[in-house]
Amino acid sequence: MLVYGIDFGTSNSIVGAASADGLKGFAPLDPKASNPAVLRSLLYFPSDQQVYFGTEAIAQFIEHDLTGRFIRSIKKQLPSRSFKGTQIQHRMLTLENLIGTFLGELRRRANQHFGEDVNHVVLGRPARFAPDDGDDSYAQSRLEEAARLAGFKHIEFLAEPVAASIGYERESGANGKLSKSGTKTPIILTVDYGGGTSDFTVYQLRGADFKPSDVIAMGGVSVAGDALDSALMRNRISEHFGTGVRFQVPFGENTLTMPKSLMERICHPGEISLLRKQDTMEFLRNVQQWSLGPDDRAKMDRLFTLLEDQLGFPVFEQIEKTKRALSDTEEAVFRYSYPGIDISERITRTQFEEYADDALHKMKHALDETIKNSGLKDSQIDQVLCTGGTARVSWIRKSLAARFGAEKLLDLDPFMGVARGLAERAWELAKA
Repeated sequence: MLVYGIDFGTSNSIVGAASADGLKGFAPLDPKASNPAVLRSLLYFPSDQQVYFGTEAIAQFIEHDLTGRFIRSIKKQLPSRSFKGTQIQHRMLTLENLIGTFLGELRRRANQHFGEDVNHVVLGRPARFAPDDGDDSYAQSRLEEAARLAGFKHIEFLAEPVAASIGYERESGANGKLSKSGTKTPIILTVDYGGGTSDFTVYQLRGADFKPSDVIAMGGVSVAGDALDSALMRNRISEHFGTGVRFQVPFGENTLTMPKSLMERICHPGEISLLRKQDTMEFLRNVQQWSLGPDDRAKMDRLFTLLEDQLGFPVFEQIEKTKRALSDTEEAVFRYSYPGIDISERITRTQFEEYADDALHKMKHALDETIKNSGLKDSQIDQVLCTGGTARVSWIRKSLAARFGAEKLLDLDPFMGVARGLAERAWELAKA
């Protein structure tokens, strides 16, 4: 019997497998990707009867002239009670349907690779979907329903930072990466900075047999890489798409400004499509007509191009590329060109950190709370395991080094760190 370990991420997803006699590796989910084991968590619906995934979703979205519905970051919506689903042409899909469709495709591709119809799964989840316990439980129940819709009958959840810790513990036990001196049991902190959540786990490294009781404290926050991208959009890029546009209602005397609550939606890739609702588009067309000057009208023209041609994904791809560059250099240039849109913004690392200050400190606060709940001092942490692509952000890296010591930081594979631990737990279940 095979058991899958699935790391369903905000940005990327991976499926590992195990049977009673050991790990079976990772399924090649996306042969067109640079790493075939990694499928980007993207769905594209050219119609209500067709759907594409991963890199193929991007290719088909372009081939269909950016029409249809392109969906990303759906995992982030799990704790949102107000987000029930979305309309795709004449078909209403709940969030559980959308995620179930994606998980079902992961299962189908993995089944094809391993040659077995698998219905047992260890499914990763953030340490916290949301600060509120009720919202956290609600999010997990929705993910469980999605997994059942995907065809899984036996579902176990494992916190992603715990999974990363298990994967490291098994690997370090074999390769001796972490030396143990005397009788002291090392205390490990795993920091998992992903796309949608930042998760933290403090645990004791006792050996290869990891037990839940080894976990001293866990914490997290629904703020991570996507929030940093949003900060760049909000502070530098959105002004090109209508933020600050001034307009005057006919026969009115007051000069008004584009509502901030409305324009905040373009700062979140998962919410841009909500601006395409009929009543919102009608309001925006009125603003375009009532805008006061050529600069404001040009911004509104770009906004309509962004919305009507569904450019949210490629714009945020360039934002993420700029963010990654700022991890390695002191400044980078955001560039985006499209008929009717030509944007070039030089951004320094200092500016980026100022824009992202609120998000970065929310992530730091969540880590503070985790360490506080562990009852330990920073100096009592023996090793810090870093995973997730956002862990490369310079501010985060420097903050961890200053707090715990650069010599204690160890980088795990940003893609496979969690997935390996999920597969290890799958092996335990397969042996039972």
